[in-house]
Amino acid sequence: MGMDDKIRHEAEELGGKAKETTGRVTGNEELEAEGRADQAEANVKSAGDKVKDAAEDVKDAFRS
Repeated sequence: MGMDDKIRHEAEELGGKAKETTGRVTGNEELEAEGRADQAEANVKSAGDKVKDAAEDVKDAFRS
C-alpha cells in the first residue's frame, strides 16, 4: 500500500477528530457525530490498508 494512501487516511482521521472536538465544544451534536463518522471511515480504510499489506507480505514470502 502506498504511503500517500496511509497519510491521506491518517489526515482524514485527524480531520474527524477536529470536527468531533469542535462539535463537542460548540454544542453542535451533528458536527460531533459527523466527526465520529469520519474517524470510523478513516479507520476502516486504514484496516483495509493493513490487510493489503499483509497479503503482499504473504505473497512475497511465497516468491522467495
